[in-house]
Parts: sequence; C-alpha cells; structure tokens
Amino acid sequence: MKGEMMRTLGNILWHFPFFGFVTAGFYWLVGLLLTVTVIAAPIGLGLMELGKFLLAPFGHAMVSKDDLKIEQNALWKTYSTIVMILYLPFGLVFFVLSVIQVAGLCLTIVGIPVALVIAKSIGTVLNPVNKKCVHVAVVEELERRKARAEIEKHVGA
Repeated sequence: MKGEMMRTLGNILWHFPFFGFVTAGFYWLVGLLLTVTVIAAPIGLGLMELGKFLLAPFGHAMVSKDDLKIEQNALWKTYSTIVMILYLPFGLVFFVLSVIQVAGLCLTIVGIPVALVIAKSIGTVLNPVNKKCVHVAVVEELERRKARAEIEKHVGA
C-alpha cells in the first residue's frame, strides 16, 4: 500500500509541475507518425510504448519483448534489427542528451523525481525496438524468476 502511494505521488509530481503528460504525448505522437510510415514501424511502436510508459512512469517499466518471451515473426525480427542499427546514431545522440538532462535535473531536489523517470527511459530512448511497457509487478516477477534460475544453477535442483 505504501509503495503504491509513493508511486502515485511520483506520477503526480511527474505530471504536475513538470508536464510529463506533454513528454508522453510527444513520444506517443512521434511513434505514431513513424509507425504510419511503415518503414520505421519498429521504432515507432517502441516510441509509442515509451509514451505509454511516460503516462505512469513510477508504476510501469520498459522491458524487452525477449524478456517477456513474446513470439515474433522471424522476418519482422530481422527487419527490426536492421532498422535499429540504422537508428543507433540518432539513439546515441538522444542518449547523451538524456544523460545531460538527468545530470542537470539532479542539481535540484525537486528535479530528482523527473531525473529518475528520464533515467528509467534512457535504455528505450537508445533502442526503442522490441520494447514493451509493463506494470512494475511484471518486472518484479521476471526478476524473481531470474534469481530463482540463478540459485538453481548454483545450488542444483
């Protein structure tokens, strides 16, 4: 209950006074435009997921579709990889700008929650291809399963 209240408070701070909903809308619209072009659809779909994440960043997380074991068409996956490689120079620029933004926001106590949101989204800004927005509970369960598998590997089942 306490964690849920803190996440809600973080989301409220993200949206007001920092206008996080504007950032979320921007990423979602850019993603929609790239998806409509069809050629950049893998990037566009990832940016739309990032926009969805930015609507409630303290209660959600971005994960790879591979971590979720989502089956994808082999041709789509190959095409997505090619598009991601072409996007990489842009992603690096956006990555550096995001890191600078995080550092600047951390200079004030009020900016730290916003810096956390941007820091959580840096991996997706660098590579939005094949990313999915999920609830924090899903991420926690994935981490538990990975930890259990690691324990079984070392201890034996």
